[in-house]
Amino acid sequence: MTGDAEDPNAEVQYHVELAPGDIAGPVLLPGNPERVDVITDLWDDHEERAHHREYRTATGSYDGAPITVTSTGIGSPSTAIAVEELARVGADTFIRVGSCGAIQPGMDVGDLVITSGAVRQEGTSHEYVRGDYPAVASHEVVSALVAAAERLDYDYHVGLTMSADAFYAGQGREGFEGFVAAGSETLVEELQEANVANIEMEASAILTLANLYGLRAGAVCSVFANRVTGEFQTEGESRAAETASLAVSLLARMDEVKREAGVAEWHAGLSL
Repeated sequence: MTGDAEDPNAEVQYHVELAPGDIAGPVLLPGNPERVDVITDLWDDHEERAHHREYRTATGSYDGAPITVTSTGIGSPSTAIAVEELARVGADTFIRVGSCGAIQPGMDVGDLVITSGAVRQEGTSHEYVRGDYPAVASHEVVSALVAAAERLDYDYHVGLTMSADAFYAGQGREGFEGFVAAGSETLVEELQEANVANIEMEASAILTLANLYGLRAGAVCSVFANRVTGEFQTEGESRAAETASLAVSLLARMDEVKREAGVAEWHAGLSL
């Protein structure tokens, strides 16, 4: 499938090369296109739908629920493109599945962090709405992710995420030849004092756009780096993928329960 038009109203979207009918269910959003295989290997079945630039999409089912995955590449600019174009072809729920650096004590490499809200240190969302607009996760998505992590018996934390544009200077790391950006030496400490749990590069843009458009969104990330201890290991990638996939199944059940009860929002008084 190819999309030749840059018109955002065209049927086939310019970057993700998807059209209405190409996706089904909530969309998981990993950054790395190679992570698509990690995710779809957990599903009951899947079929690749498109692969253009950093955007690789597959649809399938998990525990009987329809589900989609689209890789976004690194950072909020490319991620916002994915959210925009996926929304245009019918997506209404997004879950970022990624990796992060933990900055609070007691968070181990391999743990999961479920985002309740995000500090908008990236620039993309600021081109959509004023800077004091909050980046808040859907309470339904957060609840589904927590329930999934509990059922899978994975160690997890729920908290605030900071999303940065730069992996090095923007996250308090030294640049080339020891370059130190203004304010970066105290960045992590200030975030710790503000009770921010982790740092990554996409969540706040996803949450902001979802709220602007009346869509559901959340994020679950595996801790690859512990900025307190200095430990780094690519650990827990499949746990985040499995947690997000199970959360999609639980969201499908939530939506069914809402319809049966005749309510607009799922709440703790409704059984799953």
